[in-house]
Amino acid sequence: MMKKELEEKLKKLKTIISGYGQMLVALSGGVDSAFLLIFAWNMWRDDRVAALTASGPNFAPDETRYAAELCDRLGISHKTVNVDFLMSIIEDNPPDRCYSCKKAIFSLLKERADMVGSVLADGTNLDDMSDYRPGYRAVEELGVSSPLKDAGLTKAEIREAMKAMAEEDSVIKGALAFALWNKPAFACLASRIPYGERITVEKLKAVYKAESLLMEEGFSQVRVRHHGDVARIEVLPEDRSRFFDVEFMDRINEGIKKCGFKFAALDLGGYRMGNMNEEKK
Repeated sequence: MMKKELEEKLKKLKTIISGYGQMLVALSGGVDSAFLLIFAWNMWRDDRVAALTASGPNFAPDETRYAAELCDRLGISHKTVNVDFLMSIIEDNPPDRCYSCKKAIFSLLKERADMVGSVLADGTNLDDMSDYRPGYRAVEELGVSSPLKDAGLTKAEIREAMKAMAEEDSVIKGALAFALWNKPAFACLASRIPYGERITVEKLKAVYKAESLLMEEGFSQVRVRHHGDVARIEVLPEDRSRFFDVEFMDRINEGIKKCGFKFAALDLGGYRMGNMNEEKK
């Protein structure tokens, strides 16, 4: 049974979205924006909700496919917007890289939303506010709505609500047959490269390949930080013990090298959100 506190937050979310009239969701392919899209679709079941997904070298192809598949299964209008031009904006990788990137992307999406008279909304949630998020400043400046955050929803609550919706509705359950709520979040691949280190398409591809390799090995959450020739692997603290096996380490080591790195290293602290931002705090 859903907790009363979560029920109240979902009521608030419904009130917020109802006030929009119609909404265009910036759908990344991740859980949070997908939940926002499904929640709105479940409210209206018509064309008052649609989605746009940005596609470029700093975004994992998997997430673009997840977004397209989800919308196709629910019959939601969805368009992919190519943003390859972002490389010229983010390649120098300054500490406010995310701000410049989000400003460029959301300016483009906002123009499209304004053209059809829709409110542009993103999947920012309450937990996102605890990390260094220069990109959110761009979201605020452009007047993009963040209804999940405004309703006070956390990541854990979003996943709980997503599961509840799937259990209650066979259409939603079918659309989520690929276990969207359990899939790991890729986030922007540029976030794997330390600030000040130049971002290239080759580095982004190496990170994506390495993370895909580790997910194929069964890790539910993983990050591969790009430190030149070294791939620094972060997995959940409870998953670190898998590397105690010598044969497993050898297999991962060889796989990481094939992705374009010379060395593979395990971060002994394990995965934690905003790891690369800790020097900014």
